[in-house]
Amino acid sequence: MLNTKYIVVGAGVFGSVVAERIASVLNEPVTVIEKRGHAGGNCYSEIDRETGIECHRYGSHIFHTSSDAVWEYITQFGAFTGYRHKVLAVSGGKIYFLPINLKTLCDVHQRFITPEEAQRLLSGEKTDPATATNLEEKAIALIGRELYEKFIKGYTAKQWEKDPRDLPPDIISRLPVRTSFNTDYFSDPYQGVPKDGYFKLFERILSDPRISLLLNTDFKSIRHEISPDSTVIYTGMIDEFFDYRFGMLEWRSLRFEWETHRCRDYQGTTVVNYTDAEVPFTRIHEFKHYHPERREPFDSDKTVICKEYSKTWSHGMEAYYPVNTGRNQALLKQYQELARRNPNVIFGGRLGCYRYWDMDKAVLAALDCFESRIKENYHG
Repeated sequence: MLNTKYIVVGAGVFGSVVAERIASVLNEPVTVIEKRGHAGGNCYSEIDRETGIECHRYGSHIFHTSSDAVWEYITQFGAFTGYRHKVLAVSGGKIYFLPINLKTLCDVHQRFITPEEAQRLLSGEKTDPATATNLEEKAIALIGRELYEKFIKGYTAKQWEKDPRDLPPDIISRLPVRTSFNTDYFSDPYQGVPKDGYFKLFERILSDPRISLLLNTDFKSIRHEISPDSTVIYTGMIDEFFDYRFGMLEWRSLRFEWETHRCRDYQGTTVVNYTDAEVPFTRIHEFKHYHPERREPFDSDKTVICKEYSKTWSHGMEAYYPVNTGRNQALLKQYQELARRNPNVIFGGRLGCYRYWDMDKAVLAALDCFESRIKENYHG
């Protein structure tokens, strides 16, 4: 019988942070159950044996935040580099910076455009976003048809395997456009990747001796062993917890193709998006660029890339992006109502909340969950 007072299901960002808080603040033992063979969830990274390059195994993960509290918390467990993420996009055989900024607009129009002219140009192309009935109409209302067709249309069709006209407008609530030459992908003041890797970062977060980490362990296989008096923090799929009683929530998944190339540099940067529908993958990651300070692997004549493909999720696959249609939101409300009837279970994380969160948002949600739902109700 697992009679630990606190059971955390999932050693991703949310679960790891909650477990660390329970152990270090409440001085309570906590058992963490993880179905994969590693902690860190989709943030996991490891060193490639052949090249010595640290690879993010589930796509690129850059930690970025505007929250002082989140940055103060996460940097307790390791220093971060000063890496600032830049993304380029190949469209029609030409290269552009994303998100759309003044450099992008100048390249599209092949002339110098001032910030004031860019404002007028974008305003002149827009229609009323409130009248949009699908994603295509919403995107055109936000950035104009030319930019939509160059950067959004093909990429979105690949990402969702649907015509953008068949997707609801809410999927694309806003598109960032800058009328300056700032080519950083994120605008947050705090950015970087862990100097010695995400695997070490999570190793430290879960290093408290009061934390027991059970890897390669499926929650279903030991669910019957959990004491009814335990508090379970569940970060798996909320519909799966309830055995899909009302049906399955929809997700998008990803497939990665890994390649090692005998060259010092494959594409000159970490991430390049491919926006044309004719190119089957959505982007290419090249991981050595995250750590130019690691001179030996960075300067070597080998590099590791992975091509990312979007896929419709099916049971047994990794879930990445929730599909926020009306049908899924209605289904989610039914499961959330069931959750309210289970006071000993706290649902959290991307899967438990059916939300897409950047890492900092997951940390913030975990800290808030600990303070408001665990610590506040703690009786020693």
